[in-house]
Amino acid sequence: MNKFLIVLLAVGVMFYLNRVLNTMLINFAEKNQRSALRVGYVRKSLNFGTLLLGFVLVCFFLGLGYHQVFIFISSFLAVLGIALIAQWSMLSHLTAGVIIFFAFPYGIGDRIRVVDKDDDISGRILEIALFHVLIRRDDGTTVVYPNSMMLQKAVIKLAANSSLAAQIDGPKGPPDLGAAPALHKELED
Repeated sequence: MNKFLIVLLAVGVMFYLNRVLNTMLINFAEKNQRSALRVGYVRKSLNFGTLLLGFVLVCFFLGLGYHQVFIFISSFLAVLGIALIAQWSMLSHLTAGVIIFFAFPYGIGDRIRVVDKDDDISGRILEIALFHVLIRRDDGTTVVYPNSMMLQKAVIKLAANSSLAAQIDGPKGPPDLGAAPALHKELED
């Protein structure tokens, strides 16, 4: 009976801790204007981590030894790693996604250019997901760029209302006053 009360108390504390952490996460997201989809991704990761911590604590409260619990957890994670993740790169993309959520200086709708010697990756950020960033190029194509690469490469924030060529070359000749309505329509889109 005594162990049951301890386990019940531990589960209650874990639910309370999970609620507090989720509230802090939501407050952070509202303060920094993060999208609801990104908040959902990070909340799932946070909930899984809290659940795993609660499971380990309950096992200890029930009297299982460190050795038994850690053999079970390491076996479970090995099977999970082989069956679901299969590569360390997926885990690095997931970790980078969480880091990007808290510390990425660019948001959805910003125009960026990823400095890459092999390809020109520039355009508007459509979505920042848990594993990748969607970038819409000026020609209309969409690039799916891994989160870990966003942290490894230099990313330049471009002006919102101009194409990459105009930013590199600058204006050519006198301004075209007839193009103002088209530019206004482009900014509305």
